Amino acid sequence: SSGINAEYGHYFKQINLSNMEEGSPGTAGSGAVGAGSADEKEKLIQEVLDLQNTLDDLAQRVDGVKEQNNKLKSENQVLTQYIENLMSSSTIFQQNTNTFPK
Repeated sequence: SSGINAEYGHYFKQINLSNMEEGSPGTAGSGAVGAGSADEKEKLIQEVLDLQNTLDDLAQRVDGVKEQNNKLKSENQVLTQYIENLMSSSTIFQQNTNTFPK
């Protein structure tokens, strides 16, 4: 559901499948998989899956923070406009309008 996961998730799934096949570069042996390398393969697969989950969690967190940031920006604009309207309607601030930066 997140942009990062949608963009890179396919790549990480390819790593999981293509690099863990028997006889592919980066695996022990030339097609013969022993008990030790099978355990290493499983550990690597689990590590890749864990990293994928971490990436997905972080991407969702980033999306949530972006949404919250947009809401706060919008609220800030409303409050700024409200304060400017109050200042323009007040006789006290009308005299000193040039002393307050916008």
